[in-house]
Amino acid sequence: MNSETLLIEADRLLAAGQAVQAVSIVAAAAEQGDVDALFRLASWNLTGGPVPRDLRRAREILRRAVAIGHVDAALLEIALTANGSGSPASWHAARTLLAVAARSDPVAAQHIALLDAMRLTADGHPAAEPASARLATQPKIRHFPALLTREECAHLANAANDLLLPAGVVDPRTGRAITHPVRTSDAAVIGPMRESLVVRAINQRLATITATDIAQGEALTILRYRPGQQFRPHFDAIGNARNQRTKTVLIYLNEGFAGGETHFPKLGVTIRPKAGDAVSFTNTLADDTTDPQSLHAGLPVVQGVKWLATRWIRKRPFDAWTGPETQA
Repeated sequence: MNSETLLIEADRLLAAGQAVQAVSIVAAAAEQGDVDALFRLASWNLTGGPVPRDLRRAREILRRAVAIGHVDAALLEIALTANGSGSPASWHAARTLLAVAARSDPVAAQHIALLDAMRLTADGHPAAEPASARLATQPKIRHFPALLTREECAHLANAANDLLLPAGVVDPRTGRAITHPVRTSDAAVIGPMRESLVVRAINQRLATITATDIAQGEALTILRYRPGQQFRPHFDAIGNARNQRTKTVLIYLNEGFAGGETHFPKLGVTIRPKAGDAVSFTNTLADDTTDPQSLHAGLPVVQGVKWLATRWIRKRPFDAWTGPETQA
């Protein structure tokens, strides 16, 4: 059977609870060099289902798919090389792979163009500290004008567009995301499998402006607010967290809408979104408990659509594959 038919059959078997059979037919096709089967098998080894997670094995399988010419496998390999999934992180090696991919893939070529426009060091860090202004001291709130270019903002919005789902909040009792009327936007997470070198460079920029390690940051979350949608007053710190959310960065990705300001009601501070601007603030007191002054809201959008990127930053580095409550 051809690749498309094979994967449809594998999905049917999985839906029927026949995971062993699904893995068997995909693994057999991968062994014969079926590039789509290789990509599916690598993805399963990354996500941990329906086979146990094995990042090193995923990388080995992915390399075979890239060698045959699978475009999506090449982009995934680049992301994993940069963020250190299955092997030590290497910005230089990832850039080399991207240059190879860009010879035949226009998406990779676009990534090269965006990266070349950034002022980066040889290891992908910002070459200079971005300018900022202090808005408050308790909690510490800083405003970073034009932290991202409009092209970078568009890249983030487009990177998550196909993943958008109704946004949730973290249940402090379980640590799991749940839907809640306090938050009515749509959201998508750019996890390690989608962390292009452009996203990686932006995440490093956010680590730089918050004086944190990139491994402390949760996966970048992209939020879309349509008219009437909002994020009612809330705290970003999480009760009973073992690895607390100590800082937050918000990046405004677009303009052309009304409303949607970021508001700190206890401080009387309101930030009007401007494309490329960012705001960072602390969420906790010295003892890691919630700072009551950090209460904030995303006010309702009145007209148009608001796009926002959020990076929540934990106190300690963690494994991106097992979650913030595990220490890296």
